[in-house]
Amino acid sequence: MTTETLTPSRLWKQLTLDQRTRAAHAFWSDEEATDDQVQAAFLIAQQKKFRPKTVIGLDVDRKSRHLATIGSLPDQLAARALILYHLAEQRPMMGAFLDARGIAHENGLIQEENVKPDAAKIAEAVKKISAEFPADAVRTYLDTLLCQDPETWASLREVKN
Repeated sequence: MTTETLTPSRLWKQLTLDQRTRAAHAFWSDEEATDDQVQAAFLIAQQKKFRPKTVIGLDVDRKSRHLATIGSLPDQLAARALILYHLAEQRPMMGAFLDARGIAHENGLIQEENVKPDAAKIAEAVKKISAEFPADAVRTYLDTLLCQDPETWASLREVKN
C-alpha cells in the first residue's frame, strides 16, 4: 500500500467548505498576499467564467466564497491560505503546541531559525492540544505543519496515525 505525500493542495481538498471559506477569508484579508491574490483572482475568473477585473473588484466575502468552492488550488495558493488561516484563527492552539514542545514563540510564531523539535515531546504536545481544541482543527494544524516542512515535523507522522 502506498501513501500519497500530503501537499497543501491535497490538504485543501480535505477541508470542509466552512474551513476553506475561513481560510480563503484570511487569505483575501492579508495585505501582504497581493501577488498570490492576483493569481487566485485569475484562477477564480478562469473557473467561474468571469473577467479577472470583476473578481478583483468583489468584496472579501464573495471572493472568499468563490475561492473556497475551488477544490484544486495550486500548492502555493493552498499553502498561503492554510498559513494565513492559522495565523488569523488558530494562534492559541499554535501557541499551546509550541509551549508544550518548549519552542520559543511570539503569539504562535516560532522566533528562531532552524528549530529542530524534540521528537520525544511531540506526542505529549499533540495530546495537550487534542484535549483543548477541536479534533478537526488539531488535525488540520498538524497536517499543515507536515505540508510546510515535512523534514522538520516528520515525527508528527507517527503520532497522528
